Amino acid sequence: MPLTIVVKIGTSSLTQPETGLLALSTIASVAETLSQLRREGHRVILVSSGAVGVGCARLGLTERPKAIALKQAVAAVGQGRLMRVYDDLFTTLQQPIAQVLLTRSDLVQRSRYLNILNTFKELLELGVIPVVNENDTVAVEELKFGDNDTLSALVASLVKADWLFLLTDVDRLYTADPRSVPDASAIALVDSIEELNKLQVQTGTQGSQWGTGGMVTKISAARIATTAGVRTVITQGKYPRNIENILQGELIGTHFTPQPEPTSARKRWIAYGLVPAGKLYLDAGAIAAISQGGKSLLAAGIKTVEGQFDTQEAVQLCDSSGNEIARGLVNYSSDELQKIRGYHSREISTILGYVGAETVVHRDNLVLT
Repeated sequence: MPLTIVVKIGTSSLTQPETGLLALSTIASVAETLSQLRREGHRVILVSSGAVGVGCARLGLTERPKAIALKQAVAAVGQGRLMRVYDDLFTTLQQPIAQVLLTRSDLVQRSRYLNILNTFKELLELGVIPVVNENDTVAVEELKFGDNDTLSALVASLVKADWLFLLTDVDRLYTADPRSVPDASAIALVDSIEELNKLQVQTGTQGSQWGTGGMVTKISAARIATTAGVRTVITQGKYPRNIENILQGELIGTHFTPQPEPTSARKRWIAYGLVPAGKLYLDAGAIAAISQGGKSLLAAGIKTVEGQFDTQEAVQLCDSSGNEIARGLVNYSSDELQKIRGYHSREISTILGYVGAETVVHRDNLVLT
């Protein structure tokens, strides 16, 4: 049965750690593996990091730039070089590829979100392997995915993939970094989101010298993907052929079991596609109503409003300590909410002078995080 497979490879796997130069043997192995999967009838998407790392090597920079403008310029140099290498290798294997560069703002507008989905569908129908990266050259900081682990999980969610493979520089998830803690325990299987939330793993937030990821971003990506019903695997980038072995049933790497009842595409868009414009701090009753009762959020349950936003923008719904409970699209602007917070719904028209929605965030536009 044909599968939809998303493979993400990080900078640490694509480049040589000492020099930042491309690890050509690894890239060739990725190309061979993905081309073979295509010949078997599977639909394949590659999410590839490496533009900034390759750009640094091309320009002789000894470390990853921190200034946004310089990073964007370096990414522009590196992205072309990276795609040239991919195109040469895949062309040798008679496998067509396409470059797809995305920014967070492409997922914020529902119409653009659906346009991207349609583009992916057409490319996969044509037998093309889309090679996806964040458009570092134009992405502004507040609209960045931040790392390609998150981007790959959002792409997997978007196309309703069966599998997401996160190829990295370690063979699986450990209770601590095995490179510095020799007796760290390997984790072979994570069965549920609850287990994921409780996972006491000492995860490094930094990636390699040339990359931006780390194990924290991979666990976060697994949370997004499994919520969408996508089976996720963390495995070693040096051995891309392990993907075929895993698909045949071998327990290589760390597997994250997908949720049996995935959240709807619209709710996944609200939860992970949008960038929250503000925060609403809720009382205990409102938190219980939305998290346990599946209810809408009413003005009476809001204690504090933070940020400036308009109606139909995304906001975070938080407890009194600032921990995010849920996200949703608001029916009122921040200015309106400052006036009606804490009041009963029947009092809203008197306070504002016009009839508004009974709910601040309707349950259809609200997703628990």
